[in-house]
Amino acid sequence: MAIQDIVRFFMPRETQFYDFLEQQAELAYAGANILARFTQEGATAEAVREAVQAVEHKGDAVVHAMEEELARTFVTPLDREDLKQLSNELDDVLDLTNGAARACVLMGVSRPTEDMVALIIKLRESTEVLAQAVPKLRRHAYSDLVTDSRTLRKLEKSADTIYREAVRRLFHDPAIDAKTLVRDKEILDDLEKAIDRCEHAAETLAHLAIKHG
Repeated sequence: MAIQDIVRFFMPRETQFYDFLEQQAELAYAGANILARFTQEGATAEAVREAVQAVEHKGDAVVHAMEEELARTFVTPLDREDLKQLSNELDDVLDLTNGAARACVLMGVSRPTEDMVALIIKLRESTEVLAQAVPKLRRHAYSDLVTDSRTLRKLEKSADTIYREAVRRLFHDPAIDAKTLVRDKEILDDLEKAIDRCEHAAETLAHLAIKHG
């Protein structure tokens, strides 16, 4: 039996921490899926914002439950700092997804631009990978986590390319007025940041894989 297996045998089994993280990853994916409805005909920004915000409120409740459990648990299955960091990164993904939906309503975006659609799709893909990856912490499938983290980094790089090209077009197209430029860039920023937080979570997962593998 490997030394890691011996250590794990004697570790306490506070599975609620894995439960919290898995719930957060699922909620981030749910939020991105709801936002993706905005790319379909007939979907309104208001309805999408309301649905994403409801998911975001559920995410806040999970974060609070995680914090309370950390405060009263003496020994945790992973380091407290690592649990809190990953929880914060997953929460950021959902918050920024909600921010993008909210900005669409506040700034009067009735239909997303092609670049917004492309980033929304990348966000949905990234959160899907996260939702599949986080449960592997519980199973100690660390080599799979490293693979997932690489997939997320690739998605973030492709999203960054989309974002940069979108911003370039905004600033170089003489037909775009200042109000449209500010509006579109604000929403693109939130989407790009949400995908970036997925990549941050990937880095944390890779760190945990190396640390505990």
